Amino acid sequence: MWKERRLLALVICLVLAGGLTAAVVGASRSAGPHAGATAGGPAASDYVDIRDVPPAPPVAPATPADPGGGSPGSMVVDCGRNERMHYNEDNLVVSPGLRSGAHHTHSYVGNLSTDAMSTDDSLAAAATSCAGGDRSTYYWPVLRRLDRPGTRPHERSAGHGNTGEIVPETTVRVEFRGNPVSKVVAMPPFLRAMTGDAVARTARSDAHVRARWGCSGSPDRSTTRYPRCPDGDRVTRTLTFPSCWNGLDTASAGHRSHLLFPGGNGVCPSDTFPVPELRVSLAYAVPAGVPVAIDSFPEQRHSPRTDHAMFVNAMTGPQMTAVVDCLNEGRSCRT
Repeated sequence: MWKERRLLALVICLVLAGGLTAAVVGASRSAGPHAGATAGGPAASDYVDIRDVPPAPPVAPATPADPGGGSPGSMVVDCGRNERMHYNEDNLVVSPGLRSGAHHTHSYVGNLSTDAMSTDDSLAAAATSCAGGDRSTYYWPVLRRLDRPGTRPHERSAGHGNTGEIVPETTVRVEFRGNPVSKVVAMPPFLRAMTGDAVARTARSDAHVRARWGCSGSPDRSTTRYPRCPDGDRVTRTLTFPSCWNGLDTASAGHRSHLLFPGGNGVCPSDTFPVPELRVSLAYAVPAGVPVAIDSFPEQRHSPRTDHAMFVNAMTGPQMTAVVDCLNEGRSCRT
């Protein structure tokens, strides 16, 4: 009898130990690479004091292969800062024709009609927030305050863990830049483009992580984490798009092969041509110490590394020609 009781006790201990081990392993797996994340929110490691981010080292300017061969100009397109409150959960570039296909909320400037059902013809006929008449669409996931609940319809509609008050952009700078070593050619009409990786948290590498975060008072410091800025500084967010076109397609599977990034020396990969480089710079008034996060898919837990943005070129031929001429001639232009 004593031996039987001892054996029974041993079996119970083994069962309890196995259950505890499974629970620990399961919790570890669900935490993923961001240990400490709770209830699907960002982890503590997703935030950094900007003062702990080292300044970027100076970058030597690229040298064109031929004298005068670069395109050092810039064109700023004034499209406002989404004063019209154009928000939806669609993604025309990634999931056209699918309502709420993004599962999170995007903020838009430019074309005022953009949604999942937009077509090239509808974009070309729509109104725009851009002062010079550019009907292109520019959009990105919203930034939210996590200390306040969202109460407006566009704040509550996304679901999937995307909650909180949307922080409006205080400034939106849409800028096209040239290539440091080559002249640029025109983008084709209705070119689709994407930068960043919406599933970077669970991806095998950070190869497609592109967004840079910072604080307005420290322009020489940038990070892939949410910055904690000094009181009075604005949180900044910069999204740069690929600018080497294959000369054939306006879109591609995965949105990665028809437009590529140039190398560190500015040279485009083989069989691609430099087009104007789009850079979208955003700024937000966030009180010091207030936690923020971008919208994301649930399993991405609002990681700042998942930041991304999309663009569809709906400029007219003369508008795109003006951009190309400005960049190739080395001028600073605004429209």
